[in-house]
Amino acid sequence: MREIHVSAIADAVKKLCMEANWDLEPDMLRAFDRALRTERSPAGKQVLQILKDNAQMAKTKRIPYCQDTGFVVCFVELGQDVHVTGGGLYDAINAGVSQGYQEGFLRASIVRSPFDRVNTGDNTPAVIHTDVAPGATMKIMVMAKGGGCENRSKYKMLTPADGLEGVKEWIIECVRTAGPDACPPLILGVGVGGTFEKAAILSKKALFRELGSPNPDPALDVLEKELLERANRLGIGPQGYGGDTTAFGIHILTYPCHITSLPVAVTIECHAHRHKEVVL
Repeated sequence: MREIHVSAIADAVKKLCMEANWDLEPDMLRAFDRALRTERSPAGKQVLQILKDNAQMAKTKRIPYCQDTGFVVCFVELGQDVHVTGGGLYDAINAGVSQGYQEGFLRASIVRSPFDRVNTGDNTPAVIHTDVAPGATMKIMVMAKGGGCENRSKYKMLTPADGLEGVKEWIIECVRTAGPDACPPLILGVGVGGTFEKAAILSKKALFRELGSPNPDPALDVLEKELLERANRLGIGPQGYGGDTTAFGIHILTYPCHITSLPVAVTIECHAHRHKEVVL
């Protein structure tokens, strides 16, 4: 049994929250470069260059890439041979979020209730998903999820009769209706199967796969490429100014489902896709 103290967890989460908002991951920067080579629209290319320059400025000056510093979504892969000491795991994660957003001067965007709308003041609580895994390590994955793109995420209970073609049409419709509101070029996380809540969680988790990497499932890899090509033919373009780059990537995760069901969840992510991870 390996012990991990809550102070180490809180400190790690604090750093992840600040770095996610200041320093875009290399896979995102590579996506900008790929798009700049292929984008044919002058306006679209100009926007992509501005976004890339903004990323460099945020990293250099250690200031938020975007004023919407997001709702913290945290996935934890907890090794079954790990013992968390000194307090509760979720309390430690929320302590790290609070410290990161206050010490990093990041905007507090969370209200304590959907009805009274009183700001919590430190961007807590996070949304936390935990999986138990073999081993004696703890992997923490943090995403700063902006409100604009989250508001364009969608869920639909399709029927088995809708089949693969129905799933494809629904995903493309989600891109079309998101339009410029979700700050394209977009990244889509798609969860297919499971139950109502399982599909939604899968759609969030799918976003943590490295952008530009192939889906481990060859059939899903082909599907992702087809959908990405179709999405980019919509012509919405960077920030809605038109062009070839409406989406950077579409990542799909699936799960077994009931014989009567075909749930599909689509999490829309903006072009910044602020995410970081660490293994303790």
